[in-house]
Amino acid sequence: MSALGSDAEGGLVRHVRLGAALVVALATAGCTHAGFGSAENHFATFSVPEPSGTSVHVCHSYGCQKKTKVRFSEADMAMLKAIMAKWRSKQDTADEERRGVAYVIGWMEMAVGARIGTKDDRPGMDFAASGDPTQQDCVDEATNTTSYLTLLASVGLLKHHTVGTPFAKENYLRGVAGWTHWTAVLVENGTNKRWAVDSWIYANGENPAVVEAENWYIADLGSLPAAMR
Repeated sequence: MSALGSDAEGGLVRHVRLGAALVVALATAGCTHAGFGSAENHFATFSVPEPSGTSVHVCHSYGCQKKTKVRFSEADMAMLKAIMAKWRSKQDTADEERRGVAYVIGWMEMAVGARIGTKDDRPGMDFAASGDPTQQDCVDEATNTTSYLTLLASVGLLKHHTVGTPFAKENYLRGVAGWTHWTAVLVENGTNKRWAVDSWIYANGENPAVVEAENWYIADLGSLPAAMR
């Protein structure tokens, strides 16, 4: 989750890149932002290099203020393939692929966290964490997860899905619980159904929630979806 505002530089307003002033937002509560048209445009908007080969640039410090290049080794890639194969061997379906993706994203976050110092990233929003390189907000998480999913797709580990464009929802009538929040997206092949893949809810290395986009982020913070298991 990121704070309110589009152009302000400090305090609670510095990380939201979409949305209007609070008074306008309250009048138009319950909005869904379609994102920036494509994952490539999302990366460009936040000045994040796109994944290349087995390397990604990982956002941290809130709002992608810092980007650290991480390369996944051959051993790392073997682990990712093994995790996906485990779940696909149970049943070669879109459901099981999403389950495999959840475990893979959790593993990637844990591996990356140990390397760049985000291993103790706290769940959710911490208003005091802006600029802290050990912490990540929803912009960081959505961007990183999109990078990880793009890497998985590039090496043939996504059979039933393609990588979608990150998008955001907000409902300021819920107060803090409804502030603008971003997520990565998987699109199910054949049905074109969108699935939110949200790591922000949980601490670093936990499986993300994977839920239908229309059912994602519509309740209070105490009713957020569980991590996919």
